[in-house]
Amino acid sequence: MYAERPSRFTGAVVWHRTLEPAVLRPVLPDGCMDLLWTEGRLLVAGPDTHAYQPGGPAARWAGVRFHPGTAPALLGVPAYELRDRRVELADLWPAADVRRLTARVNAAADPATALEEIALDRAALSPGPDPLLGAVVAALEEGRSVAATADELGLGARQLHRRSLAAFGYGPKTLARVLRLQRALALARSGVSFAETAARAGFADQAHLARDVRELAGMPLGDLLARGH
Repeated sequence: MYAERPSRFTGAVVWHRTLEPAVLRPVLPDGCMDLLWTEGRLLVAGPDTHAYQPGGPAARWAGVRFHPGTAPALLGVPAYELRDRRVELADLWPAADVRRLTARVNAAADPATALEEIALDRAALSPGPDPLLGAVVAALEEGRSVAATADELGLGARQLHRRSLAAFGYGPKTLARVLRLQRALALARSGVSFAETAARAGFADQAHLARDVRELAGMPLGDLLARGH
């Protein structure tokens, strides 16, 4: 079972899930990072460049999924250090603080809401995310090219790449590719044909869509939809 709701933390989503081994689904790249709780542990999921396949026994999970570029300032670590990784929160924050926070979430009636409150408390003491990087995400989500985005924002290619690594975990071309995948999934889920999905999401053709989905998600688009993605 999976459920989510908008968070009071701007742009974020609060979610909870009970994973059953028979219905495990890959977690697809989306440019986001998550603060996670599972069975008495606090973790951070970094930005993915390929599908992540959860494993292990059935478990309860809760999380706050942060909009691309907003988590590094909150966590105090550049996103590239967490790329394609799941790490213990105690590896990033003082162990004593994490023990206290873990006890707080463990005792909460709703671990997801408790995680949200931790994020809000931390945000009140942290510098906000770079608004320029928010503009990068917005432009790429709309399908603008990396070159056009850099020109519109007055950034050189190297500067945009460097700042993107810290904010998103990878360069703007990879972020654009990940966001294009998400656009394609949204269109295909709504019943748009694969050919039209390719055209509207910004792929050269349907073959390009098929290659990208396989590389990023590890399976064909039809299989993803059949699994509920």
